[in-house]
Amino acid sequence: MKIRDTLIDELLAGQDPTTVMTQDGLLGTLKKALLNRMMACEFDHHLAQEQAERPVGARRNHRKRVLTGDAPIEVTIPRDRDGRFDPVLIGKYQRRLPGFDDKVISLYARGMSTREIQGHLEEIYGAEVSPQLISTVTDGVTAEIAEWQNRPLEPVYPVVFFDALRVKVRDEGTVRNKAVYLALGVRADGHKEPLGLWVEQTEGAKFWPRIMNELRNRGVNDILIAVVDGLKGFPEAINAAFPQTQVQTCIVHLMRNSLSFVSWTDRKAVVAALKPIYQAVNADAALAALDTFETSPLGLKDPTIVPAWRRQWDQVVPFFAFPRELRRIIYTTNAIESLNSKLRTSVRSRGHFPNDEAAVKMLYLVLRRVNQNWKMPQREWTAARTQFAILFGERFRSE
Repeated sequence: MKIRDTLIDELLAGQDPTTVMTQDGLLGTLKKALLNRMMACEFDHHLAQEQAERPVGARRNHRKRVLTGDAPIEVTIPRDRDGRFDPVLIGKYQRRLPGFDDKVISLYARGMSTREIQGHLEEIYGAEVSPQLISTVTDGVTAEIAEWQNRPLEPVYPVVFFDALRVKVRDEGTVRNKAVYLALGVRADGHKEPLGLWVEQTEGAKFWPRIMNELRNRGVNDILIAVVDGLKGFPEAINAAFPQTQVQTCIVHLMRNSLSFVSWTDRKAVVAALKPIYQAVNADAALAALDTFETSPLGLKDPTIVPAWRRQWDQVVPFFAFPRELRRIIYTTNAIESLNSKLRTSVRSRGHFPNDEAAVKMLYLVLRRVNQNWKMPQREWTAARTQFAILFGERFRSE
């Protein structure tokens, strides 16, 4: 076998002529590289032959692969004769580098199931990852959830939105619809903060006081305005724990409920017709606008709308006593509706959850991802802060 002169020139370039033939020089390096290459080829042949002889479905033997944030990398861990070498960069039994877990959790938070994540990693990165590994990675946030759910809270929240979404959870062999309650607080500096998640286990009359008492035990002394979705008994539970709190029915929920039985062709017109009610200058003007809508063609066509407003009118009326700056904070869909949209999208994509813990894990990861983007206070907060100070005095300034 003849070696080209040009290749020899490339190998000798920059070499010390006095050490070329030594063990530490070029010749020793070439011997080492050649032996490693021969052993690698022999190992490849061994794996190929073993794979051909292995029964279908049997566990495959392969080189050690370390899953990184981008792609799997095959590595060879150096070993000494006594087996005492314990590498720090990649441990003997380590199969994942930092970044991999974060990517799996991010995919899970976007609503992908463990099987879908498995297929995604195999398709994009060529990585064979078991569903059990993905579950193990996502289960790693369980302790984080417990710490988050029990962390101390602010003593005063000017506004807290209480909302519920329905999830399908397997319970005692059957799939049930369960309510998961979310509390979203607005701090005195205008920043939004998810306060907690609770899966309903008992009837509302017993369940809601538990939420309120938990908030008190975590340090909340006062809530100025609580915005709720009109559930029966919830306002009473709030006032039992926070007697001075002004409970306000969520206008957005009222609008949504009003449209639930309206045909798609009439929805735009109904929204426009209801706008004079919640944009009225005071409660009397709002009631007059409601009466006008009741006798209008749209009100007569959908007679369920007005009774829904009248049933909750006691909790709607406080809204009209607030100045326009506070109304925007209470009404705005940006506060909780955009968050609910992301939560519901993730829930719908999953179908149902095997247990309550899986549902909370999914919702928490979505909350954590969304909360990272809440860097600034709400746009309307500067003007609203002044109004809170005027209306609530020392209660607002006691934070």
